[in-house]
Amino acid sequence: MSAIHHVTAISGAAQRNLDFYVRTLGLRFVKKTVNFDDPGTHHLYYGDEAGRPGTILTFFPWDRAAPGRRGTGLTDETRFRVPAGSLDFWARRLAERGVAHEPPVERFGEKVLTFADPDGLALALVGVAGAADEPAWARDDIPADHAVRGFHGVTLALDQADPTGAVLNDVFGLAETAREGSIIRFASDTTPGGIVDIKATPGGPRGGMGRGSVHHVAFRAADDAEQEAMARKLAANHRLQVTEQKDRNYFRSIYFREPGGVIFEIATDDPGFTADEPLATLGEALKLPRFLEPRRAELERILPVLETV
Repeated sequence: MSAIHHVTAISGAAQRNLDFYVRTLGLRFVKKTVNFDDPGTHHLYYGDEAGRPGTILTFFPWDRAAPGRRGTGLTDETRFRVPAGSLDFWARRLAERGVAHEPPVERFGEKVLTFADPDGLALALVGVAGAADEPAWARDDIPADHAVRGFHGVTLALDQADPTGAVLNDVFGLAETAREGSIIRFASDTTPGGIVDIKATPGGPRGGMGRGSVHHVAFRAADDAEQEAMARKLAANHRLQVTEQKDRNYFRSIYFREPGGVIFEIATDDPGFTADEPLATLGEALKLPRFLEPRRAELERILPVLETV
């Protein structure tokens, strides 16, 4: 069974993005690199101490990107796990930092606190029983018993649920576990990140990708062999073709659009974020893939300087 490996979104100003996810939500800044396909912009990674699969939220900070538009064909919400009973702490913390949020509600038997990041990305914190026993990256102002534990899951806004549900079940091993209103929940036993909800709104307005929207959702493959097996299933059972494998330094990836239009990635668990720097200093230095090292001086001139401490 698989689960979410990482979620990649689009933001505006890089420093504002870093400040929010590190200083407000308390995630660790685990990697400062560039968009390998557009190296004139950063690619910023946040997660737990080591950036374990299932904890990683990444951003392409494109200052001039137009705002995104929520609607079908996009990821509608990204949710993090926190220990049950932590939502009062988080509601106070968000309010103290001027982050608007909705009152907690109950979904699928769990308390959920919804809010948005500075670019409008829809986020939620979910109080999960047993999450307090999971690894945590804590700050002085965020005790370990309240800290984020990685992803709870994502919600996809789709015109039709069944074709995507079939992919989630057949390829990634997520089974339908519950329905609540228009939302269908698919889940695996893998945590964190083992939940994908589908919100089906037939004929609803199409979303538009931009600042404050998710670019793609990546699912885990243990290694190249499992990734290849998933690609074969996509082709044979769902007539979906994947890209060639791309080396992203910290994982190896293939991409495709699921039947509802959301970009999915399948990323290997290995080699991880200590492939090019020690665990103790993750995120401190600009890391580049080998093919971009000859351009380091140029890129360091054009990329904005980030205050990471």
